[in-house]
Order: sequence, then structure tokens, then C-alpha cells
Amino acid sequence: MTVTEMKNRLKGVLNPKRFKHSIGVMEEAKRLAEHYQIDVKKAVIAGLLHDCAKYVEADEAISMLLRYGEQPDEIQRISFQLHHGLLGYYIAREQYDVTDGDILQAIYWHTTGKAGMTPLEKIIFIADYTEPNRAFNGLDEIRKTAYFDLDLCVQLCADSTIRHELSKGRLLHPLTIETRNDMILRRLGARA
Repeated sequence: MTVTEMKNRLKGVLNPKRFKHSIGVMEEAKRLAEHYQIDVKKAVIAGLLHDCAKYVEADEAISMLLRYGEQPDEIQRISFQLHHGLLGYYIAREQYDVTDGDILQAIYWHTTGKAGMTPLEKIIFIADYTEPNRAFNGLDEIRKTAYFDLDLCVQLCADSTIRHELSKGRLLHPLTIETRNDMILRRLGARA
């Protein structure tokens, strides 16, 4: 399936605001991939499709994940915003003909991140956070950081997410904390 075909299919399932966000993530992922000399085509596809499961309702998302053999943890079951990354892996594979494991993994991990993220996974995690349609306090610093230190930028994104979730009284997923700590340890030279 071509990127144009993917866009057309995605436009048919996402609401206009989510589709605009997906295009913004795709464009930011492309810029970051070019800057860091990462495979641009993979970044474009992962950026475009990162929210391809966002239209699936919570109960159906859990049912689908269970059918795929996923075992969402307690926090993933309760926090709807975490379903779509996991499910997006499968929808991208089955409905958009994506077979590249790097792209699928970048979609899978874009909500929480994880320790040991690849450069492509970091780019999609960051692009989702920094795409041009987003606006909130502290975003300018995060956007600038994206172009000189991916690890620091992932940490800043995780920090911001943690502060936001705490301010709303919501659960924190341990993977977000693990992502943050991994980036700090990498920057300190404690991890390769």
C-alpha cells in the first residue's frame, strides 16, 4: 500500500482533528528522520499510522488486543489513551499492509515509550508530542531539544506527560517512568 493510499484509508476512519494530527506527526517525523539520518520512509509511515487505532472504542480495543494474544496490564485496561498504540501495531499490519517490524514497533511504543528505544521509536514518540498542531506550556523547549538531543527530548516529553497525568489525578504507566529513567541513565553514561 502506498503512503497516499494509507492517507486516504486513514482519513476515512479518523475524525478530522485526529487525521490532521496524524499528518502533523508524519511531517515532524520526516523532519526529525532527515535531521538524524534515520530511514525517512519508515518514519513517514510510522508517523502517519501511529494513531490508526484511535477510532476503536475502549471495550472493543481490549477485546481485539486479547484476540491478538496481548495481555493489557491493569493500567492499560483502565487508561483508554494507552490502548491505541498496542492495537495500532496490529491494525497497521492487517489493514495497511505494514510488515516492517521497525515501523510496527514504533507505533506500538509511541504512547508510553520503553527502555532501550530505537532511534525510530524515539522519533515517533517525540513527533507525536511536538507536531505543529500541538500547543501547551513548555513545548517550545521540547521542540528545540528534539533537534540536538533525542534522549533528552524523550526525557522532557516523559517529564511533561508525568506532570500532566499527575495534575489530572490519573494513573502513571510504569513504562513512562522507565522510559524517563532510561533516558537519564543513557545521558549519564550508565547505559549504552
